[in-house]
Amino acid sequence: MRRPDEGYRVEDVWGEARPFEGGAPWPQRQDSFLEPGVQSADVDEWVPSACVLCSNGCGLDIAVLAGRMVGVRGAVTDHLNRGRLGPKGLYGWQGQTRDRLTTPLIRGRDGRQREASWEQAMDEVVARSRSILEAHGPLSHGFYTSGQLMLEEYYTLAVIGKAGIGTPHMDGNTRLCTATAAMSLKETFGSDGQPGCYEDIDACDALFLFGHNVAETQTVLWRRILDRLGGPRPPALVCVDPRETSVAEHADIHLPVRPGTNLALLNGLLHEIIDRGWHDAGWVADHTWGFDELARVVERHPPDRVADICGVSADSIKAAAEVFASHSAIVSTVLQGVYQSHQATATACAVNNLHLLRGMVGREGATVLQMNGQPTAQNNRECGADGDLPGFRNWANIDHIRDLARLWDVDESVIPHWAPPTHAMQLFRYVEQGSVKFLWIAGTNPAVSMPDLSRIRSTLGGDRCFIVVNDGYHTETTRLADVVLPAALWGEKTGTFTNTDRTVHLARQAVDPPGQARSDLRIWIDYARRMDFRSDSGRPIPPWTDPEEAFDAWRECSRGRPCDYSGLSYDRLGRTSGIRWPCTDDQPDGTARLYTDGRFPSGSDECEIYGHDLDTGGTISRQEHRARRADGRARLTAVDYQPPPQELDGDYPLSLVTGRTVSQFHTRTKTGRVPVLDAAAPTAWVELSHQDANTLNIATGDVVRLSTRSGRLELPARVVDSRPGTVFVPFHYGEALSGSGQPANQLTLTAWDPVSKQPTFKVVGVRAERVIDGKKR
Repeated sequence: MRRPDEGYRVEDVWGEARPFEGGAPWPQRQDSFLEPGVQSADVDEWVPSACVLCSNGCGLDIAVLAGRMVGVRGAVTDHLNRGRLGPKGLYGWQGQTRDRLTTPLIRGRDGRQREASWEQAMDEVVARSRSILEAHGPLSHGFYTSGQLMLEEYYTLAVIGKAGIGTPHMDGNTRLCTATAAMSLKETFGSDGQPGCYEDIDACDALFLFGHNVAETQTVLWRRILDRLGGPRPPALVCVDPRETSVAEHADIHLPVRPGTNLALLNGLLHEIIDRGWHDAGWVADHTWGFDELARVVERHPPDRVADICGVSADSIKAAAEVFASHSAIVSTVLQGVYQSHQATATACAVNNLHLLRGMVGREGATVLQMNGQPTAQNNRECGADGDLPGFRNWANIDHIRDLARLWDVDESVIPHWAPPTHAMQLFRYVEQGSVKFLWIAGTNPAVSMPDLSRIRSTLGGDRCFIVVNDGYHTETTRLADVVLPAALWGEKTGTFTNTDRTVHLARQAVDPPGQARSDLRIWIDYARRMDFRSDSGRPIPPWTDPEEAFDAWRECSRGRPCDYSGLSYDRLGRTSGIRWPCTDDQPDGTARLYTDGRFPSGSDECEIYGHDLDTGGTISRQEHRARRADGRARLTAVDYQPPPQELDGDYPLSLVTGRTVSQFHTRTKTGRVPVLDAAAPTAWVELSHQDANTLNIATGDVVRLSTRSGRLELPARVVDSRPGTVFVPFHYGEALSGSGQPANQLTLTAWDPVSKQPTFKVVGVRAERVIDGKKR
């Protein structure tokens, strides 16, 4: 076998198998990579951290030699990865060693960006911020962040925005990938927070993956599943995905549904569970509400009707339902194939419904995992930098507002709670309209990642809004900024990360950031001090000055809330590799599973939201919620399937699906600078089914023009086994890196789910035509 330093894991993506039997611990396997010529004995220090290149959050150590990062190794004691790392985890850190932003930039009157000192840059930011606030008030300011920062940074920004300025205009690019995960958990259980953990995969006897291409999005988790499948007593595997992915190839049942029809399929499965009496009626009566309405709705979705809608056979729908009914420990996972599609929140909640009907929540091997798409999306949601209130508090519950006001020592009227928080799509609309005149973007690249890209770029490039960007690299977005601030990245600062199953890791700073780069935490504290934000008693907002103080403040903010960190500390986290919240004095080792007693945080005084009409997005009032008497019971939601608003037609007859590829992360700002990862997937492409390719006279290697109502681009074709009528394009590729143009979001539309407000990237009509014969290129 070739050594990892030769990049073999780009080809052998999931690494060596270690099959194991259900109920046993996943065997350890330590993956490591060191720069060529560096041996383990040469390393000065191994610094504990966690990977931030998918939502798995694998524990690892950073190798440091002479003040430089020179490699990584997986943490064998970590329950998430047991020592394994995926290709991005092994090699991705190399992208931080080249092409970094090291000096602040200010745009001059001639439109050119020039290097400046930190003093000059922050003077410019503060002067513009202060003048705009004085003239237009707090609603003039917006903040748009990432799912890749640290807990301490999110919480600091949330306090500045909500207690210092008083703006509701705060969100992150988590809106693009995990907003539906969060909302589905709130709607069903009363609060955000993953009910289960990864060890449930070790113990289950059936796995359902709904729109979750885990083989490419979470490679270490897929290795865990493969090792279960390869061992004694493998779980049954059901895959819902229009593409023939590696997951689909390993599935016992593959349901290649027509894009935009996920809810119809789920209603068909629920129909079978109820109609055949396969639900646990006693458990449902004791621990849920809404069953009668659910039964009425799904009665309208028998398998034959659903088969016609989804384009799969009625027999396969019945078979999948029988798998769900005949196994005693089932894990379901959900990701972007649901979250970025039509009726997203209703569909994700329908997966929760399946588990509630059979009492498959809160016990070993039985859970639903509403997956995150980003490594620290959970922190963004917990801390309130995504628009929610910190600690999973309810913006419509005045007692929760008063609790925050006491904690922050401000008047409750300062904290924005008079209307639902502003979501990202609306935030950029306010920038476009001119009411948001100061926008601060940190750790993300919306000029590639947002839908309807020409509109977003025009909005950011206009003169109606002052744009500040923190980033570690020159990107498509920094090019449009008025002030660019060089940011420290992973391994260059200290803080905590929380992954998709609530595991908290402490990541110690391993090396100094390059040049003048600073952590986002330091940048925002500097901004707050210069703005002289003060509490009612005259203390600075925020009062802390370093990461550990920020974490301790967060512990108090979370105390008594569902995401309780009060039992955690830097010292405690530094002595282990990952602890799950809630972690309290009564639960000092953390909590593997929530809701083990069948009680949910759904009461009117404790819930994070009162709920929505999942068809329209209309909010349920506190009075209406109290009248429904949830009283610690989970909600069974009932929604009829409706066709996507943009039906396919003769001009745009195919369905466009955008997504990820295993070697790249987000907009490639880091992974595109790693030679071995860039070589594996240097440019975008379009996948077409054999049937569509034959009809359109397209072969692999031909250049294909894709056109939608929003734009067009030209990409090389790959002809694959896939559902006819569906085309796929990876979304990672902007123009900032040489040879990697053609961003897929030139093709996507401005549309979003009515409840989660997550954009619907996966329901777009597209036309494909060959423009260059590959044989003649």
